[in-house]
Amino acid sequence: MPHLRNAYSRGLKALVVALSLSALSPTSYALNDYHLPTLGGAASSATSEEFRLGRAWLRQFRAQAPQWQDPIVSDYLDNLVARLIPYSQMGSLQTTTVMVDNRSLNAFAVPGGVIGINSGLFAFAEDEGAFVSVIAHELGHLSQRHYARGSARAEQTQLPAMAAMLAGMLVAASGGGDAGLAAAMGSQAALIQDQLTYSRRFEQEADRIGLQAMADAGYDPEAMVRMFAAMQRMARLQGGTPPEFLLTHPVSDSRLSDAQARASQLSVANAHTSDTLYDMMRARALLSIYSNSPQQAASRLAQEGAEEPARRYLDALIAARNGQADRALQMIDQLAAELPDYGMLPATGASLALEAQRYDDAISRSQRLLRFMPGYLPAQLVLAEAQLQRDPNDAYALLNEITARHPENPQGFNLLAEAAGRSGHNSWGHLARAEHLQLTGRVDQGIRQLSLAQDAAERENDQQALARIEQRREAFIEYRKALDDF
Repeated sequence: MPHLRNAYSRGLKALVVALSLSALSPTSYALNDYHLPTLGGAASSATSEEFRLGRAWLRQFRAQAPQWQDPIVSDYLDNLVARLIPYSQMGSLQTTTVMVDNRSLNAFAVPGGVIGINSGLFAFAEDEGAFVSVIAHELGHLSQRHYARGSARAEQTQLPAMAAMLAGMLVAASGGGDAGLAAAMGSQAALIQDQLTYSRRFEQEADRIGLQAMADAGYDPEAMVRMFAAMQRMARLQGGTPPEFLLTHPVSDSRLSDAQARASQLSVANAHTSDTLYDMMRARALLSIYSNSPQQAASRLAQEGAEEPARRYLDALIAARNGQADRALQMIDQLAAELPDYGMLPATGASLALEAQRYDDAISRSQRLLRFMPGYLPAQLVLAEAQLQRDPNDAYALLNEITARHPENPQGFNLLAEAAGRSGHNSWGHLARAEHLQLTGRVDQGIRQLSLAQDAAERENDQQALARIEQRREAFIEYRKALDDF
């Protein structure tokens, strides 16, 4: 895996240039293009640097790791994180989520506010509380800056060392795992793997913050104890080859006891859980994991006690996959009538209509849902993609709105580039393609795409586009500098 080995080499380079990096002035980086808050003081500037490195890491990650593209599950994850954040001591740190197409149990938090999960986390966590407990724990690590504090052994090289650690995380999150680390870099990989493993004190600190956040957000903190116990059983069964999450977050008896004692002392405010909704998200994850044998996903969902509406939901998804669009849509519509509070059900219907190339039906379903849920991204993306087939100008207008509200969403820019091309907005189409390229780690290609955008804007005498292209070119160069730290 040469590209991952290169990521490690670039990450380790950051350790070598530690002193030169620390000598740079704060104005050497265009931080405003990363939407950073204005911060002051040594600790705040460190947080800004973590944000810069974390967003650079995300671009590298998108270029190298298998993505799980599911707007409905992504929206669910974003809302869950947003519910926990006010109780997680996160301050003003802006977060973004990413999902990995990998069936192994893993979740991770990257300095700067990136929260990631594998589809396998849904498979392992059989109820919403268990799933939430992992996210709450990861937010605890983020809020306490454990990666940065862990690299402080080198004192003055704390932040430069983070670049090497993030390169290690890239390999692990991309599916390299412990064996992949060892194969890639030998003893150096082992050193970084050791750095990625949280200390017992950091684990307990994240547990305590996560437990309190769960209780305050309305989730039963006992779910974290159950999840830890299940992980401990898995670790014992798998011996020396547990999943990545258990390599970096080992569950000891003392940690389990501490979590149990603290959970028993907490009271839950405004109890909140939705196992029906969670089971539907889990259905989507299991169908992604068992894509070649959908009935295995259905059997597992039933055997593990999923609620009946979720089992019917999965049956509808499987029917659609088997080409039975009419039956699938009828099943989804029936569920939507029974559960009118779940916007993801009509959004699923719109998505299934789109997949069946029933574009007019997809448009009407999406528009109907958006009247009740304005700005609901899964429905907006379906509507835009269907409009591409019917009225590219409408799609272009909608996608401009989507990308303005979600500037870190590669899918939005990918669709915008297509809509711009089909509606005659050539310079803006190249610009949207450039944004998609830089968001997915291909900044050099993005810069070349900006040159094409400039040529088109000059032919069209579009001064607004020319000004925007020049502004984004400067930002892209800074993005490339951040990526060079890896």
